[in-house]
Amino acid sequence: MKKIWLIFSSIMLLSFAVLVWVGTEIYQKQPPIPDKVIVQETGEVLFTKDDIQTGQNVWESIGGMEMGSIWGHGSYVAPDWSADWIHKEAIYILNNWSEKEFAKEYEQLPAVDQRILQVKLRAAIKTNTYNSSTKEITISRLRLAAIQKNMNYYAALFKNGNAKYAMQKGVLTDKSKLFQLNAFLFWTSWAASTDRPDQDYTYTSNWPHEPLIGNTLTNDSMIWSGFSVILLILFIGILTFYYLKTHEGEEGIAKPTADPMKSFKLVPSQKAVLKYYIVISLLIALQVVLGAITVHYTVEGQGFFGFELSKFLPYVVTRTWHTQLAVFWIAATWLATGLFLAPIVSGKEMKVHIYGINFLFVALLIIVLGSMAGEWLGVHQFFDLTTNFFFGHQGYEYVDLGRFWQILLGVGLVLWMIMVGRHVVYGIRKNDDSKHLLIILLISVMAIGMFFFSGLVYGENSSLPVINYWRWWLVHLWVEGFFEVFATVVIAFIFFKLEIISVKTASFTAITSACIFLSGGLLVRYIICIFLEHQYKLLLLVPHLVL
Repeated sequence: MKKIWLIFSSIMLLSFAVLVWVGTEIYQKQPPIPDKVIVQETGEVLFTKDDIQTGQNVWESIGGMEMGSIWGHGSYVAPDWSADWIHKEAIYILNNWSEKEFAKEYEQLPAVDQRILQVKLRAAIKTNTYNSSTKEITISRLRLAAIQKNMNYYAALFKNGNAKYAMQKGVLTDKSKLFQLNAFLFWTSWAASTDRPDQDYTYTSNWPHEPLIGNTLTNDSMIWSGFSVILLILFIGILTFYYLKTHEGEEGIAKPTADPMKSFKLVPSQKAVLKYYIVISLLIALQVVLGAITVHYTVEGQGFFGFELSKFLPYVVTRTWHTQLAVFWIAATWLATGLFLAPIVSGKEMKVHIYGINFLFVALLIIVLGSMAGEWLGVHQFFDLTTNFFFGHQGYEYVDLGRFWQILLGVGLVLWMIMVGRHVVYGIRKNDDSKHLLIILLISVMAIGMFFFSGLVYGENSSLPVINYWRWWLVHLWVEGFFEVFATVVIAFIFFKLEIISVKTASFTAITSACIFLSGGLLVRYIICIFLEHQYKLLLLVPHLVL
């Protein structure tokens, strides 16, 4: 077990070291937000930094990732707004040149003339005009015309809605908010279409795909992605070989002489957990209903079998609730499991444990219902932008609930960590044979309680790359990493108590599974890599080397 613990510790140190290093890269090399966007020929100021940042808050308030996507993150019924903006802008400029030079629309030109104009377009769009001294982006008068046409299109789209995109009528009606939203959409498209300084790929590594401006998959992306898949398969094979080699000839556990469950009796606190599972079942049922409505919106757009449901419950709200309920009921299930198993781990019913269970249950109901109501109010623009951030809709998939509800949930998780953790600590002191298994259980309990707070690191006006970085911590590390570790350890503990496997096998499985989950999950992949330069090659490589 010493070797296994050494491997586990090494993986944790390496993984978090890389994750922190990536974080510093994100902060230092994120696309700049200019103080001004000005027209080169006239000096006219089109957008300011405040317009762009406020526009991001506006985008968040209307549902953000739940209505279309930015840089590939979000819903796919409406377009990816950055991709859509880039394409429309490119077509406008190409048509303008084509009419002047050939008296035809771009699509009517022969392929050779189209390619000539595309080369000219790539030079115009991908050339980085950001001045780091003045913190200004300059654009040509022609590009200004293209941007203004896009602004008119998106203002009408978000004001009038669109059944094809499942957008309700009156998403936004305030002219200033529509202008600020357009400023933000311009900036996201600029970052995705402008080359990094001294590089031949954009701030988002040529994402989204747009061949008109040369946004195509880079050779390095293909090579290193393929290489990482090969390494993944290779190291899974090495791990399997190691396990079989070290366990060759090992005796299986003896068949129990009596039913291990026969002497099991529920204590009062375990009975109190039953109501959690009733509510969890209701949440699952509600998620299924909302999922059916959300899917139907992709067919009928703004209605539900002829009834214009989007007036009261638009697609962006049903999708928000549907995705968020998944996190709620999954998290609640594992939290309830921890509370139920705690007396079994310690072998005793501890004081005030049942009161904590009842308190957390009430808190769970308040958070679920309060956040859902806040999201509905936020999307319908009942809040100002700051109030929306705290009580309404944050705009990010799986992290939609307002910051106030996030903080309440974080406090509840800390309380849960203390309640379950003290039982596990007592069990570690009492049971020497299962010490290793209970230690990894304690680590997973502490990780669930503490790493949720990564979602509180970014603020209302943080940039999109920074928010996506910390959102990755919460969604992919907290939910998909530590909850999976907790699940595996709990299952190993249950199998050990049922005498299906030995405590040695349970401990070995729990710790090595933690290594697999966290080495594959901790290190940053696509979401973060698109904001970096060629360092992303290493980030694709390391997780599988560690695995």
